[in-house]
Amino acid sequence: MKHPKPRHTAFGAVLALAFAAPWTWPAFAQTPVLPGAVPVASDASASAAVAAQQFTLSNGMTLIVQPDRRAPTAVQMVWVRVGSLDEVDGTSGVAHALEHMMFKGSKTVKPGEFSRRIAALGGQENAFTTRDYTGYYQQIPATRLEDAMKLESDRFANNQWPDLEFQREIEVVKEERRMRTEDQPRALLGEQQNAAVFNASPYHRPVVGWMSDLDAMTPDDVRDFHRRWYVPANAAIVVAGDVDVAKVRAMAETYYGRIPARALPVRKPRIEPEQRGIRRIEFKAPAEQSYVSLAFRVPQFNPDVLRPAAAGGAAGTMPAASPQSDDALALVVLSALLDGYTGARLERHLTQGPDRVADSAGSYAGFIGRGPQLFMLEGVPATGKTPEAVEAALRAEIARVARDGVEAAELARVKTQWVASETYKRDSVMAQARELGSNWVQGLPLDADARLIERLQAVTPAQVQAVAGKYFGDDQLTVATLRPLPPEKNRRARGFAAPAGDLR
Repeated sequence: MKHPKPRHTAFGAVLALAFAAPWTWPAFAQTPVLPGAVPVASDASASAAVAAQQFTLSNGMTLIVQPDRRAPTAVQMVWVRVGSLDEVDGTSGVAHALEHMMFKGSKTVKPGEFSRRIAALGGQENAFTTRDYTGYYQQIPATRLEDAMKLESDRFANNQWPDLEFQREIEVVKEERRMRTEDQPRALLGEQQNAAVFNASPYHRPVVGWMSDLDAMTPDDVRDFHRRWYVPANAAIVVAGDVDVAKVRAMAETYYGRIPARALPVRKPRIEPEQRGIRRIEFKAPAEQSYVSLAFRVPQFNPDVLRPAAAGGAAGTMPAASPQSDDALALVVLSALLDGYTGARLERHLTQGPDRVADSAGSYAGFIGRGPQLFMLEGVPATGKTPEAVEAALRAEIARVARDGVEAAELARVKTQWVASETYKRDSVMAQARELGSNWVQGLPLDADARLIERLQAVTPAQVQAVAGKYFGDDQLTVATLRPLPPEKNRRARGFAAPAGDLR
């Protein structure tokens, strides 16, 4: 399992492409839109290429197909709209544990056989769990797509394994937590910071789970989670590559469409209360350097903003502006100004010159997700400097933008450099599949990248200056500071006695 840091989301690929002008997109083979499909290349800016087509199978499962015939390969992904956000206290980590157990067999496939069969097809596979979703993928020769569909649909519908397999694999999950969190001071600090930032939101729990919950987890906890959430209406199949849309649709109906439809559990709202004062976390651990992380609560982008203004409206019609969503977009641009390219403001002002305060500094703007979003600033103090000095310098950069604003030329340069560094991702069928799947999970239209171009390129210097002055006060802030301790004596080296199994 490969899951990103909690602060990052799969939507980053969409944001990168959102700055791309239409003429920077690669050409795609023209494919006829099938009856019953939802074509997503609907606005004028996307008319130069046929985008993905979306279908709903007979049982309510979503199918998204993106033809790309430049190489004889295909990617199949299954996205399930369930992650650690959907867990309940006492079973944290169960979404990730289930991801591991999905490789442990079905009624007809023995434990470990799934991966061996994909390898025998000449393919590669893996999976990932985040706060918002779980995903499974295979990249195979395009001629073997049907074989991969048979295997993936089988484990989605018929995942089963003996208790002994779970008892072995949960030890692998625990070792993953030790290696990626407990042995990493900054990862532990981030875990503590998330727990402090979020009170009601399930985002306060780590994706991998608390160790005490992993210790107490049972096979039936995992089976029940699969039974509740792995239903057709909560999943999407994404296929990208050298494929024929009609054939993919027929295969998907054959293998996935026969999975019985079931009702989804009702999701109850868990609204994060307003923060009313600064919060601070002090964390001590053996480490070479100190570190400071600032998390500001910021508005969340509303996916409905990218949908047509009214049912039956003209193709490409955009709804009225949403002030909160407009601010979310301006915050993304602010983050790019601070840390979006080599030599950006944080690098120039904090890490360069004889009086530099930091060895490194960074920024990230949370934009969209199934839960509340954060704007993050972080830094590692230079020799002789303190975390407090880095914290002050990071906040001073925000204050500088709020006071002095930004030049239109600087804004244009940021967008151009972002395009130059990110557009190449469209050459990867895997990147295309991930983008389409993440759009679906977040409730975005599949042509969100084209629609975001219009909005992001319209962000003005005045908007960036306004959000810099609006969202960075003490009341929205949680500061986490790592205080390094000397290395522990006689500490046993980790990683040589991991239990049998694959760390994913």
